[in-house]
Amino acid sequence: MQDLLAGHSQATARRLGREPVVLAVQDTTSVNYTAHAATTGLGPIGNCADGPQGLELHSTLAFTPAGVPLGLVDVQCWARDGADFGKKARRHHTPIEHKESAKWLNSYTATAAVAKHNRSTRIVSVGDREADMYELFELSARSEAGPDLLVRASHNRALANEQQRLWLTLEAQPLASVVELAVPRQGNRKARTAQLEIRFAQVSLKAPRAQRDKLPLTIWAVLANERDAPAEVKPLEWMLLTTIAVITAEQALEKLKWYAQRWGIEVFHRTLKSGCRIEDRQLGSADRLEACLAIDLVVTWRIHYLNKLSRDVPHMPCTVYFDEPQWRALMVFTTRDQATLQDPALLHDPPSLHEATRRVAALGGFLDRDGEPGTQTLWRGLQRLDDITDMYAHMTRVPQRRVFSKDDYG
Repeated sequence: MQDLLAGHSQATARRLGREPVVLAVQDTTSVNYTAHAATTGLGPIGNCADGPQGLELHSTLAFTPAGVPLGLVDVQCWARDGADFGKKARRHHTPIEHKESAKWLNSYTATAAVAKHNRSTRIVSVGDREADMYELFELSARSEAGPDLLVRASHNRALANEQQRLWLTLEAQPLASVVELAVPRQGNRKARTAQLEIRFAQVSLKAPRAQRDKLPLTIWAVLANERDAPAEVKPLEWMLLTTIAVITAEQALEKLKWYAQRWGIEVFHRTLKSGCRIEDRQLGSADRLEACLAIDLVVTWRIHYLNKLSRDVPHMPCTVYFDEPQWRALMVFTTRDQATLQDPALLHDPPSLHEATRRVAALGGFLDRDGEPGTQTLWRGLQRLDDITDMYAHMTRVPQRRVFSKDDYG
């Protein structure tokens, strides 16, 4: 897997170097291969050893603060050992390096290696509540010129020189700002506009009880609480911990906006499963599945990248993503214009990225009444565009390149 991803990782590092701020978001997903009983090397992905079988995948995907995915910084894939189930009591005596939670530290270390060669870019490692680990903040404190950290807090930690713990300390801070947040509809829950009260403070986290010999770590905390929430919904609350100084309300709001981009990796993993349909792969061993996953991860990033660009910069020429033979083949095929097929020079200007993306999605079954295209129709449409471009190149003798050729994996 790492060999197959090497070229893409190098290209990602180059893209990072062109940005002033990059968010390296990390998250874990389980890949279920229970239906493929003949595959060897899998492990449990549920709460019991004889339950669903598959692989664990921990991805670190780089985003701009606006949410544009720049590529994968780090990927870790492993199968759990069923023999470890039922031995929870051992975890307090097991070094962090031998725990599954070391994935957060490994991701940070990989991101630090990229940051070392991109000193002009501020790289921020972002994690959800599972990443609220004292060892991760400790690693950041030891890393010279390493990435900053932005983590959603899970533990109501004890603070140095404070009688109160983290949450009560932040709730006692003066109100810094009130902002409105559009909360989308989810299931039966209606969309609403939430008002969030913002507070922040510098705090010193005490080490966990089992590590009391370690010194406290000084960081900044930002608390966002929803006020006047409807009675039927749970009020929103985010407690963020960061190594970046937060001394103004604007800086606190900036950290909240950065953390909101963490949703992008959820979309990425969903695209990997629903678009690339990785859980349908039927291969003989976990090693082969990992190699296949490496290719699907890059393809997924390309789909996610196209989808985001077409919405954020819809009027940009489609040549930022599609080669000339691709967009010409797309226009000829989707307009059914025989004249341009006989004389491609009649196609003077490339369409906008938004128009080209919708036409590709239409090849995959997208209908105009569906709003904006989704990743699944784009995936199917890009596969069809490969064949259409082949035929167009053959009929017009124009040199062509596949959408997902080996040269694209950078």
